Amino acid sequence: MREQESVAWVESPLQMLCAVEAHHAGLLGDRTLVVPRAGLRPLAATRRELVGLALPEGLELAKPQERMPRRLNAVGDAFSGRVQLRWITSRSGRVVIVDDGLATIRLLELLSSGPAKPLLRARATPSAWRGTLGLLAALRLRAAARRGSLSVFTALPVPDKLAEAVRQAGVGLTGHDFGWLREQPLSVPGPAERTVVLGTSLVRNGLVHRERYLHWLRELAEREPFAYFPHRREDPVDLALIRERPGVTVHAAGVPAELTLRGLSAGQRVLSLPSTAISSLRVLLSPRGVAVEPVHVPDDWWTSRAAPSLRSHLQMFSGAPS
Repeated sequence: MREQESVAWVESPLQMLCAVEAHHAGLLGDRTLVVPRAGLRPLAATRRELVGLALPEGLELAKPQERMPRRLNAVGDAFSGRVQLRWITSRSGRVVIVDDGLATIRLLELLSSGPAKPLLRARATPSAWRGTLGLLAALRLRAAARRGSLSVFTALPVPDKLAEAVRQAGVGLTGHDFGWLREQPLSVPGPAERTVVLGTSLVRNGLVHRERYLHWLRELAEREPFAYFPHRREDPVDLALIRERPGVTVHAAGVPAELTLRGLSAGQRVLSLPSTAISSLRVLLSPRGVAVEPVHVPDDWWTSRAAPSLRSHLQMFSGAPS
């Protein structure tokens, strides 16, 4: 019997980790080549971490490449213009979309809505060309769903009503709990501090006031020392200021928290502003007695760019009270 081979294109650390999990779960066939996009340091760092573990049989992590493979069976970012252009200019086939954080929920909402809507990021102000491309990509994915050739693989908790609508649209929806990663032995212990704080992209994206966030970190450091794991998109200027605070140990950015924090022990805790990492870290760390605590964002932290619907969306899917 001929082996089934897949090619996965990934553009973020979480996408790379979830592509490995998708292969381990059997969604991508017997052999999978995971191709990371070149020029992104966090991807290179994540690849180095993963190759040091026992990768699932039949999976290969290619070196980062500039050119996207001609054949794509799995992708992480369904809102990428490069990915969408490849979808509409290549032969139709099976498509598996691996978890890309909160963007995965938006994708599910768009795919399960009424008439086809362009696949565009939240808060995007697209050109006419970009809107057309997003609409054509949506039509292509809906056609794949009608053939039973579209699946979404995610660790996020999908609300029952949305999950039912997605399946009614013909989209296969598979949840996972990082089964492969949980099987891997711990080679590096977690940080010694009781508290770990996950960095956020909300400041860099202009959704949360920089001064409010830095003041919160300052007050927290005055109460207890903590380890700070930056978001891969945090501003280097902000990180320099955070690093100067007594009691704060700033770690290297880039590698997914799901990989770097596996060594935490009972009695330690993780604090995070709204982030999809909260859900996955609870799966990985709760059995070890580690508390993963979402931090509520006060109203005066939000900027005018954060619409009430977006605030509610972010806090709901991160487990923070709205």
